[in-house]
Amino acid sequence: MTRTEEFEELRPLLFAIAYRILGSVSEAEDAVQESWLRWAASTTVPRSAKAYLSTTVTRIAIDVLRSARVRRETYVGPWLPEPLLTDSYDDPARSAELADCLSVAALLLLERLSPLERAVFVLREVFTFGFPEVAAAVGRSESACRQLAVRARRHMDEGRPRFEADRKECEALAGRFFDALKDGDVDGLRELLAADVQLVGDGGGKAPQLARTMVGADTVARLLTTFLQHLSRVDVTLETREVNGQPGAMLRDRDGKVLNVWMLDVRDSRVHTVRSVTNPDKLAHLGEVADAWALNREVHETYRALS
Repeated sequence: MTRTEEFEELRPLLFAIAYRILGSVSEAEDAVQESWLRWAASTTVPRSAKAYLSTTVTRIAIDVLRSARVRRETYVGPWLPEPLLTDSYDDPARSAELADCLSVAALLLLERLSPLERAVFVLREVFTFGFPEVAAAVGRSESACRQLAVRARRHMDEGRPRFEADRKECEALAGRFFDALKDGDVDGLRELLAADVQLVGDGGGKAPQLARTMVGADTVARLLTTFLQHLSRVDVTLETREVNGQPGAMLRDRDGKVLNVWMLDVRDSRVHTVRSVTNPDKLAHLGEVADAWALNREVHETYRALS
């Protein structure tokens, strides 16, 4: 097998590691590409291509995350991971694995960890690397990595909900959620929301977004139905998708360009969080991105004309 073939075979694993460490599709892809450049330029022949490349992409991702943390401190509004569409996986077991360790809620929990803790947790808990492999990847001793893993697990366990949602129940509830939303059924939508449901928007200052996180079943139900009704008047359509292993949706303009991605956090037979990403930089990997500002103006003009 040639070096190129070895790398391409391991590319999905390398991207999976980098994305979980970084929470960014574009940065993960850059980390994988940098790994390839180093692999292609290297004259050494490692005993294990997997170990060598996993170590390389992990160290690159740690360095990127350290600088990304500084940028996120000045980010405009709430920061959310870049959405990853996962409904292309046909294997139910694979989809279940994604739902467990790739959800936006899990990625946000990972944000609580230091870069080293995050890398150790991803390699050890998600990909079940042995501690010798983890230690080699992050450049620390095995005993240090065991301590990092313990701290990381504790932080993750403290933030996890007590009860996880059943996958089929979650999908059924999401179906009713989007049906009620499309029908403009405020009462039906309200019944599916937790009393303290949150609506969180990430526009990054580059697209229209909520001024603050909205809280409460009645407020969120009315806001979402009104929002979608206004957008439907300018030919925006909603298609349900699986996003990061969880129920979600993609909104497209009349030309099929991506406007927005929604992600639902479902627990205890209720929707607890609706997360919305409109930052065009975080949608570019999904296809051509719509001009959200122009659509926003068109919505207001249409509304005034009908008033």
